[in-house]
Amino acid sequence: MVECAVKDWQGQEAGKATLDLKVAQEEVASHIVHRALVRQMNNARQGTVSTKTRAEVRGGGRKPWRQKGTGRARAGSNRSPLWRGGGVTFGPKPRDFSVKMNRKERRLALRTALQSRVDDLFVVEAFEDKLDRPKTKDLIEALGRWGVDTSGRVLLIIAEKQEVVYLSARNLENVKLITAHNLNVYDLLAADQLVITSPALTAIQEVYCD
Repeated sequence: MVECAVKDWQGQEAGKATLDLKVAQEEVASHIVHRALVRQMNNARQGTVSTKTRAEVRGGGRKPWRQKGTGRARAGSNRSPLWRGGGVTFGPKPRDFSVKMNRKERRLALRTALQSRVDDLFVVEAFEDKLDRPKTKDLIEALGRWGVDTSGRVLLIIAEKQEVVYLSARNLENVKLITAHNLNVYDLLAADQLVITSPALTAIQEVYCD
């Protein structure tokens, strides 16, 4: 169990929050997180790239020249992989890259990844009511008051999608906004710092408690 200070909109400490998640044992933690990361990245691949073999390329039905007597190498088709415009040897074909992983393992990896980022975690109060209208400048100033370095990659996690927060954050190149239900291993590991609201932290601990 880890205790984190909760900051308000002004950057002042407003209370404490606890992060209590069941994580993998130390000797297997990196292995299971790596498996979950590889699975996520593989499942994001479309696998639609395709090339044509010599049998699929248009043309090449006639023998280019007779077998003997020309002094040139024998050739049976101008769609050979050796020819310009010919087929591709061992080229990629559409395939499924998806990798399976048990639900309990996926959740364990997610909890382990989140717990490992405690040193880079900032917990703040819900702030959507502080933004009267979408304003990127106000959000940048708030991140600064919380002690977040916006020159690095920042992952902002909120409980539910709020239009005013989304519109305020979408122009920030280094800030990625996700909801607690869209939490994933890749984003947790790719970010330099994590900012999570108290309701989002509660939702994560309720959903991923086992």
